[in-house]
Amino acid sequence: MLKIIGKKTQNTLLLTLLLFAGGKTLAQTNDTSLPKLIEKNGRHAFLVDGKPFLMLGGQAHNSSAWPALMPAVWKSAGVMHLNTLEVPIYWEQIESKPGKFDFTLVDTLLTQARQHNVHLVLLWFGTWKNGSNHYMPEWMKRDAEKYPNITGKTGKPIDSPSPHSKATLDADIKAFSAVMRYLKQADQQHTVIMVQVENEPGSWDTVRDYSAKAQKLFEGDVPAQLLKPAVLKALNVSEHSKGSWTKVFGDRADEYFQAWSIARFIEQVAAAGKAEYPLPLYVNVALRDPLTNPPATHYESGGATDNVIPIWKVAAPSINLLAPDIYLSGSERVLKVIDLYTRADNPLFVPEAGLMADNAKYFYDVLAHGGIGFSPFGIDDNGDSSNDDHLAELLSPFADEYAMAAPMMRELAQWAFENKIKAVVEHEDGAEQSIKLGAWDAIVKFGSGRGGELKPNKDHNGKAMIVSLNENKFIATGTNCRITFRPAGSNTGKAWQYLKVEEGWYDQGVFKSLRILNGDETDWGGPAIGDKPRVLQISLVVR
Repeated sequence: MLKIIGKKTQNTLLLTLLLFAGGKTLAQTNDTSLPKLIEKNGRHAFLVDGKPFLMLGGQAHNSSAWPALMPAVWKSAGVMHLNTLEVPIYWEQIESKPGKFDFTLVDTLLTQARQHNVHLVLLWFGTWKNGSNHYMPEWMKRDAEKYPNITGKTGKPIDSPSPHSKATLDADIKAFSAVMRYLKQADQQHTVIMVQVENEPGSWDTVRDYSAKAQKLFEGDVPAQLLKPAVLKALNVSEHSKGSWTKVFGDRADEYFQAWSIARFIEQVAAAGKAEYPLPLYVNVALRDPLTNPPATHYESGGATDNVIPIWKVAAPSINLLAPDIYLSGSERVLKVIDLYTRADNPLFVPEAGLMADNAKYFYDVLAHGGIGFSPFGIDDNGDSSNDDHLAELLSPFADEYAMAAPMMRELAQWAFENKIKAVVEHEDGAEQSIKLGAWDAIVKFGSGRGGELKPNKDHNGKAMIVSLNENKFIATGTNCRITFRPAGSNTGKAWQYLKVEEGWYDQGVFKSLRILNGDETDWGGPAIGDKPRVLQISLVVR
């Protein structure tokens, strides 16, 4: 069995029983040991080994899941202190000949993950990979008539698979079902905790398929499932609309048709795989600008972008969650994405984030939104060991956060589920921010240094996260910031002071104090945290 850090006390067992009693299971199965998602009051928990689990993840490069490349992947995994590795599996390798399945690569991944005490999220590179069909087996690529790509608006062939090809669908269903069937037999200890179905599906260079078959469907009526008043309202369309795609959806008809078509294709693949082995399944998303509502000619059309989430939810119920890949820049955009993908019907998970220092801060905001995991992309050297020093520099901000979080991973997952976590990340203007904590407000100033004035952060990478343990007691962490408090609510205007500020860590669910902070460490407006995150337990009192 995998060695997973977490509480093994009577309280935790009782808490897990309460979770099952009060939460709705989103991945239906009779096997209580299977990883599963539960929902309660719009919040989500990911249960692994029956307890809340937070994926401290990292994703390998696209072509790094081959045995010769895996040592570098595991090296980075160790440096990062991650507990979950996201790694692709390739249709072209698994079914290089029709109907002949080779799972040696899967076996290698399972064996090595167990040796490293790390869970896996497998990424099915099947019909779609970043909008193209490049991971289909050669025998499919050679038969373009049977397994067609999309036809563009001008009749030009597009480098993207058609979601209207029954032959492609049947082949993907057969292959993905075989993968899931094999996992059920080969992975009874649940090393694999989740599976991604396809990779950033959608189409570039055309909003939809304009082939004769697709055009006939487009000119027909919108499916009844999309004409329900709640769905139409979510799509900003009259609740009494009916008829063709153009009549119902106007200038968004092409994109919405493409989203429906791709989601229905993937639903059938996912449902067949889940019938074999009901692990949680997700689809990752190449994002659009969430602030400007651009036309679909400006991004990958048909994927689960924020404007078509309602379509995907209706079309693909076997997909447990739609997961944003964060490569956008600017805190306003990224924070908006996190808001948009935090829904009562959608557990928040960031399976890819650009491997850049600034993105590490969003780990905190994901937790504050009840997220179940976070993962930067491209953690290995991609076959170029000469780049090791630069890679270590890129990994460092994420490694520091995971090192802080790993000993308290189970607690963080539980606190996120219970909505006890609040967080702020530094914006480009570097302005201070506040966090409302009931009887207290936390004031977070960003910068570094000792004394009354902080030196501004050059890269605006400050962040803070605060967990409410009770009305007057908190766990706090962050980087390049100073945290102070102000009485609020019925305590407004009262004198106050720190009762105790301790620096320490969590061990088996218990806070272990390293030292008490006082004097210069708290008297200059509150405890300051530098480049490395520290875990503080803070008790406050009004006088």
